[in-house]
Amino acid sequence: MGFGLLSPGGEPLPRSFFDRPSEQVAPDLLGRVVVHGSVAVRLTEVEAYGVPGEDPASHTYRGETPRNSVMFGPPGHLYVYFTYGMHFCANLVCRPEGVGSGILLRGGEIVDGIEVARARRSGDSARAVGDRDLARGPARLAVAMGFLREHNGADMVGRVLAGAPVAGVSAGPRTGVAAGAERPWRFWAEGEPTVSPYRKHVPKVRVAR
Repeated sequence: MGFGLLSPGGEPLPRSFFDRPSEQVAPDLLGRVVVHGSVAVRLTEVEAYGVPGEDPASHTYRGETPRNSVMFGPPGHLYVYFTYGMHFCANLVCRPEGVGSGILLRGGEIVDGIEVARARRSGDSARAVGDRDLARGPARLAVAMGFLREHNGADMVGRVLAGAPVAGVSAGPRTGVAAGAERPWRFWAEGEPTVSPYRKHVPKVRVAR
């Protein structure tokens, strides 16, 4: 049975929900439901990124550029970027327009449109993807949800639903970042199998030839 967007707890969150510091919004996003087309994901893992000049791990650290301009727009919009030459990742913009902050959607449980999500994640592979791993990790989540470059800047107000509270919230270092890794701004729902494993950033070592 589908999640049912008109079911109890399915009310959209207002723009004011996102008009706060990202480290406050991020834990509040756990258990919320993000809808894109026919697919919905219940968030179980997110990461907060701060404002220019204060958070060296944030894409906005050095100020506004054509790539990150959406993060300086109104709160509640979607910031989609391409990374490692192969993956899209999706963020929700926080704080007032002009500030530059957001939250990376790291993992969740597909609660509606699961057949569509499975097809997107399996692609041309003959190997089926287990339900736990459909949106377990930021790149997987973006694929399962169908977030692409053309969705950069999309207004998500009305498409992020109240969902239901999680049993418990844990916080720890952000995963895979070099600068600012010590900040405990990765938040996850305790006991959720769709939370991705923590990976500490390992700098590349150039081998002399």
